[in-house]
Amino acid sequence: MNNIFDAHAHYDDDWFSDDRAQLLSSMPQKGVCGIVNAAVDLKTAEIAKGFSKTYDFMYFTVGFHPENLENMPDNYLEKIEEMLKDKKAVALGEIGLDYHWEIERELQHRVFEEQLSLAKQLDVPVVIHDREAHGDVMEYLRKYKPKGLMHCFSGSVEMLKEVLKLGMSISLGGTVTFKNARVPVEVADAVPLDRLLLETDAPYLSPVPFRGKRNDSSNILYTAQKIAEIKGIGVQQLLDITCENAKNLYGIE
Repeated sequence: MNNIFDAHAHYDDDWFSDDRAQLLSSMPQKGVCGIVNAAVDLKTAEIAKGFSKTYDFMYFTVGFHPENLENMPDNYLEKIEEMLKDKKAVALGEIGLDYHWEIERELQHRVFEEQLSLAKQLDVPVVIHDREAHGDVMEYLRKYKPKGLMHCFSGSVEMLKEVLKLGMSISLGGTVTFKNARVPVEVADAVPLDRLLLETDAPYLSPVPFRGKRNDSSNILYTAQKIAEIKGIGVQQLLDITCENAKNLYGIE
């Protein structure tokens, strides 16, 4: 199989410290044609930028994740804008709201809105993080109507319809392979092929049969097999389509 495009991963994570270079170097032989390393703050954006210089197939995003707002500089928007000028910076992200953890909601909302506004101003796609905050995330998306991606989509088919109406895409990962994954399977069935991307969120959310172990981009194959089965198409056909979708969304030639 080839044309495996990982729309969202975190290779800066410590879980890759022992064999990162070896693992990333092996990706093209495993059929991986592209990886977007998603930043959660300026430090991880710099690391991801470094990956993109070392590996032709790697790209990166720049933005502040709702769990990473503590040491954010006052001029953070200027710094994001500056980093987005890099030719391998493909989106503003990972941004959004997270109600799973006790993080000051007022601050989360302000930073999310400011980053959405900047993305609109710069005409760049966004990568959205939404954890247990569907209603409020959708409110902001309706207001700003950004182009971009709902990463690791965890909403219902009803929410999917609204996301599609706004012109956005979704990415699905290993959760669709889990034993009791009723809603992700319904979403995989309902999403039009031209709005679907595949991701790992590596090192997290490994698909079956690797659930609970470290995830990497080559494991997308297992997610693709499950979704291709749901869609009633060939696995390679799904990989070809989702690779093209990722390149289109991220503006990669």
